[in-house]
Amino acid sequence: MNKEEKVFSNTVINWFPGHMAKTRREIKENINLVDIVYEVIDSRMPLSSKIIDIDELIGNKDKVLIMTKYDLCDKTETNKFIDYYKSLGYKVLPVDLIGMKDISKQVLDISQDTYNKLNESRKNKGLKPRSLRALVIGVPNVGKSTLINRLVNKKATNVGNKPGVTKSISWIRINKDLELLDTPGILWPKLENQKFAHNLAVLSSIKEEILDQEQLTKYIIEVLYTLYPEKIKERYKVESIDLNNLVEFYNHIGKNRGALLKGNEIDYDKVFSIIINDLKTNKFENITFDRIEEVE
Repeated sequence: MNKEEKVFSNTVINWFPGHMAKTRREIKENINLVDIVYEVIDSRMPLSSKIIDIDELIGNKDKVLIMTKYDLCDKTETNKFIDYYKSLGYKVLPVDLIGMKDISKQVLDISQDTYNKLNESRKNKGLKPRSLRALVIGVPNVGKSTLINRLVNKKATNVGNKPGVTKSISWIRINKDLELLDTPGILWPKLENQKFAHNLAVLSSIKEEILDQEQLTKYIIEVLYTLYPEKIKERYKVESIDLNNLVEFYNHIGKNRGALLKGNEIDYDKVFSIIINDLKTNKFENITFDRIEEVE
């Protein structure tokens, strides 16, 4: 049992609201209408945010893996996953949704083979060319809506820093060459790998309301201190952390950040919120929670 699993040995995360089951059904019902699938994953968790049964949903459709938040990940670690997914037959496009220019062109370029194959087939049947139809799919809050808004160059979908913003599937025309079938974020009925489940939780793919904030905070600190100790030390101005007893560390943050109750007692709930929000608001850059060694 590794450290991350030990912290959460008594904590099980599962979240599968009804609309996700509905979305999965609708994807299967509409899959024959699309030519290519854009699976969107978070570059900071390139394994945990990958839909485990994607092939059951999309069959043998051409697929592109769009890795968002590439500007925030540890590129050394994430690039290992890029190579791995390419070895599985994926075309992979890492993107910075905020700073990257010409995202639309890059998406069309990586889809060009499918577009050509589609319209060559239509030509042979005596049909006119048509736009490429792409399914956009991914777990909650990995950046699907932001990606679509960048592609269409206007606010086409609702965007929020929490899961469950998009509620139904819908077609969106990007331009004469590309149409998208946008879908709500989906998970799977049972999150078997609890390490991956906690990665999804700390990076906002699972609703916070169902989670124990103290346990979530422990997970964040343990993983970041194990993988990126200098980032934790620098952020919270500490020399070291005793992972077996985090109270002293929480007390330090409470005093430094003013997370205090009457009588100068530490407001631990506020301390937990500070740490969780530091991660959520990207105060820790160049981090990746997954490791290639975890691929089964």
